[in-house]
Amino acid sequence: MIRKHSEKLEQVRGRIDTACREAGRRPESVQLLAVSKTHPASAVSHLHQLGQRAFGESYVDEAVAKITELAELDIEWHYIGPIQSNKTRTIAEHFDWVQGVDRSKIVRRLADQRPGRHAPLNILIQVNIDDEPQKAGCHPDDIAGLAAMIAEHDTLRLRGLMAIPAPREDFADQKTVFDRLFALYRELQATHPQVDTLSAGMSADLEAAIAAGSTMVRVGTALFGTRVKWKT
Repeated sequence: MIRKHSEKLEQVRGRIDTACREAGRRPESVQLLAVSKTHPASAVSHLHQLGQRAFGESYVDEAVAKITELAELDIEWHYIGPIQSNKTRTIAEHFDWVQGVDRSKIVRRLADQRPGRHAPLNILIQVNIDDEPQKAGCHPDDIAGLAAMIAEHDTLRLRGLMAIPAPREDFADQKTVFDRLFALYRELQATHPQVDTLSAGMSADLEAAIAAGSTMVRVGTALFGTRVKWKT
């Protein structure tokens, strides 16, 4: 099984390297986040053995079980996606990053519930870049206010933006929306110079995201295969 994971990781890293070269960027300027949700802790362990350090999860109970099982490994855990208010304490206590903050209530709860013994929780504001009513994320006009609120808390660290655009088949169409996201990212950097992360691009569109300036791509299917039902 680890051989299979090795082959898939090599393929994804190859795609990132090629996309960076074509965009005139250094491959190390783009971080790979392995989205391990619904996949077992053993799959995470295999990729960790191969040098992967950052992993993304979306289901809190499943994630905490993996984090606990793999506690001795130097893994950087990212929570991705919508956040329920009743899950903020668990997220604040167990994760290193949160990608998906889109409203002030969640900012306050994460800030209040982050244990003082932990390093500040790294925060990415999720933007609903296509204004899809069914999708989480704030309106672009709300980024500045959320960023200012996050910056007020010592237990949080504003790192940048993330988005999940609507699926597009054409590279040019994909890049157009990522270009809009990159412009918002640059605006945020102008007022918050510590901002250094734009999380954009997944298995189907990472090349366009990198061409537009993404610094982190979130890849699940291309690394792990199709989602499976996670078992306790």
